[in-house]
Amino acid sequence: MTTFEVLIVSEPDLMPTMGNSGDAGYDLKAASACVIDPGERVLVPTGVKLAMPSGYVALVHPRSGLAAKNGITVLNAPGTVDAGYRGEIAVTLINHSTETFSIVRGDRIAQILFQRFESPRFIAVTELPGSQRGTAGFGSTGVK
Repeated sequence: MTTFEVLIVSEPDLMPTMGNSGDAGYDLKAASACVIDPGERVLVPTGVKLAMPSGYVALVHPRSGLAAKNGITVLNAPGTVDAGYRGEIAVTLINHSTETFSIVRGDRIAQILFQRFESPRFIAVTELPGSQRGTAGFGSTGVK
């Protein structure tokens, strides 16, 4: 298991927390209260700023319970937090339900996962090599 340091600025009650030992995601909490009407999207501040080493990215994912029970999810899932970003992390939530949903400060609204990544070197070519799939796209493998 690789460990790395993440510098974080957060009030103690807004510090990301892991629900269970060994979980991949850390819960992000709302820094302020808001109401999300049906079909509406809201940018919710988390009060968290962080710095990761180069070669890492933080990905903001929905919380499955909010989605399944209330129809609340992260609009641009997963949201990407680059290593060079130093501003406050905010989460764009959308309400897919028919009911108004209220959030209070400290509610867990999303989860953040950290991942190492590789940066490719692009090579311009005039033609791509063939593959079994070829250019077959959406729905090409059927439903069953």
